[in-house]
Amino acid sequence: MGFRVGTGREASSTDPRAVGRPAVVGVLCCNRSLDGRAAQAVASRFVAPIAEHAGVAVLLVPAIPEAVDVIGVSRLLDGLLLTGSCSNLEPRLYGGTDLPDGQQLDARRDDVALSLASRMIEAGKPVFGICRGLQELNVLFGGTLSPDVGGSGHYRFEAGCMSDDLFDHHHEIDVVGAGPLASALGRGRRQVNSVHQQGISRLGGGLSVEAVAPDDGLIEAIWAEPCGAPVVGVQWHPEWDVGTNADSRAFFQLFGRAASARAMG
Repeated sequence: MGFRVGTGREASSTDPRAVGRPAVVGVLCCNRSLDGRAAQAVASRFVAPIAEHAGVAVLLVPAIPEAVDVIGVSRLLDGLLLTGSCSNLEPRLYGGTDLPDGQQLDARRDDVALSLASRMIEAGKPVFGICRGLQELNVLFGGTLSPDVGGSGHYRFEAGCMSDDLFDHHHEIDVVGAGPLASALGRGRRQVNSVHQQGISRLGGGLSVEAVAPDDGLIEAIWAEPCGAPVVGVQWHPEWDVGTNADSRAFFQLFGRAASARAMG
């Protein structure tokens, strides 16, 4: 699917957040089954670093299209985080073929993620993505995904979704871009964790590459600034080791600064 954005920003002169309240960011949930009941879920590890290192307030956004007034929610929020997930995007969204057996889908999250992120970007508000979130941003900008990366340095998660053992796997990336993430981390080689099945195949129009994996060239980070606020995505999981990794903290601090700047503007 293609992606087009405008150039205007929403007026905020009457917004009470602009006169002393902290920025408010949305964190997208997923549709999960808990004890056989349909539920909204997001791992706490995505939320805690925002409060601790980004310095902003958090609102959880349900992945239920009929429950989310995209226009209204986008006006409330100063930023949006598209989280990682056990599920992958529907291939029909980027003209792909059926996914391999065992890969989960969450079409209702796809709907909310793409529509809300699009509206936020058009409003000049920062949108950051982690793992699935990076892939959502790439598809939003008209890019495509590879359904099964599985390269020598990329660890694929299996049934049971995510565990400590999976995240205790690292590989090297090269930070090569000139965007906000490269400015925050510095150019050069880094080590990151890696837990994913899909990855970027064709880069979306208007996006720039911030980092790549040196072993197979997989795109590991992207950015754009189409309407005055940064759009940043990383393939790895900075939320997992934020307590011990300065680069991971820098990701959330960058998100907090961008959201706070939008709230003050």
